[in-house]
Amino acid sequence: MSEAPCLKTLTEVSTLDHLVIRDRDHDCEGFGKHHVCVKVEAVADLPTRFGHFRIVAFYNNRDAKEHIAIVHGDVLGRENVVTRLHSECLTGDALGSLRCDCRDQLGVALTRIAREPCGVLLYLRQEGRGIGLLNKVRAYALQDRGLDTVDANLALGFRDDERDYAVAAHMLASLTLRSIRLLTNNPRKVEELQRYGIRVVDRIPHVIPANDYNRFYLETKANRSGHFIDFEGKPHDTEQDDPVVVAPANGDLGR
Repeated sequence: MSEAPCLKTLTEVSTLDHLVIRDRDHDCEGFGKHHVCVKVEAVADLPTRFGHFRIVAFYNNRDAKEHIAIVHGDVLGRENVVTRLHSECLTGDALGSLRCDCRDQLGVALTRIAREPCGVLLYLRQEGRGIGLLNKVRAYALQDRGLDTVDANLALGFRDDERDYAVAAHMLASLTLRSIRLLTNNPRKVEELQRYGIRVVDRIPHVIPANDYNRFYLETKANRSGHFIDFEGKPHDTEQDDPVVVAPANGDLGR
């Protein structure tokens, strides 16, 4: 596991509001092959039906998309922070589509984080596993004709998952989290964050019960993308209750 590239410039601060001042001139070498660099632009209160949070808005230098962190409690400089990476899903999050489990994943994650002493959810602008809204609807059309989600993406000329977690890694580094417990069923998220220098000490299962419309979608996640899901909405007894195996760290994040 490599060290996050911008730790020398991301000094610790006492409050989330101070992140805006700290990042005013932030410009590091960036994360990943695209040298993604993000900085905090604004912080505000966010009362929600799930709990009271703070919202932290980030700008990134790759594509000018705006990403947010939804923060509960004092996460700055903390260890073992419960963390969720949630990719934007307009059809699920906003419209309540039953073709996926995204809206339920978002609500359950925020409810869980609100019960923790501290936690963070990153809302990432990566619609349709990174292929965008228009291509996501095109993929839906192919799925209506019988393709699964992986083959639909491949038929459109994409990989099965085009998401890049360099933005997420930099956001977590910006928040000076020393280590996280990742709320996910997707082993790739753990691997990607570790590769970018984020210390993941545990994986927490995040299984949503299937419905008649998304069962095939969830089966594809498990059978072709390696997600830890069973189709009754229950964690696997051995796999999901075991802590994630992590490589020895070169140094704690933020130190």
